[in-house]
Amino acid sequence: MERRPVSDREKDEDSAELLDKLRGRLHCGNVSIARRAAYNLSWMQEDGLDILKEALFADSPKVTKTAAAYGLRNMRGRMKKMALTCLEEGSAKSNRDIRDVCNRALMLLGKKGQEASPPKASGKRSKFKIGEIRARKAKSKKPRRNISDRPSWARTR
Repeated sequence: MERRPVSDREKDEDSAELLDKLRGRLHCGNVSIARRAAYNLSWMQEDGLDILKEALFADSPKVTKTAAAYGLRNMRGRMKKMALTCLEEGSAKSNRDIRDVCNRALMLLGKKGQEASPPKASGKRSKFKIGEIRARKAKSKKPRRNISDRPSWARTR
């Protein structure tokens, strides 16, 4: 049986169905599934960008926001600049979750310096002190017995 050509209307219906499916997965509570959906949406140009922006700025759980930022970081081609603008816009928001997620994404992209990373504790001493191991006392060595010193019944050579 030969495959028949797909019409434009069927292509639109299939893509709309796929976008709805990916949008549902993006709002899933499982981080792995949400990130995978965000990555797939990052390949879908304008439609993917719209869905990822909506998930990032909407009143959704932090898992969804993190996955959306992951998708925006993975945007390629002509959408990369728009995704970067979206992340910069999110870093200026008053909502703490959005701001933190966007700052982290920008830090991972290398677009922001030390502002996004937490301060490192430099110069602190560790809790444990490493000391030297003392040498053990030498045990008194007993002279080794020769075979000839053994009783005759124990000699098996």
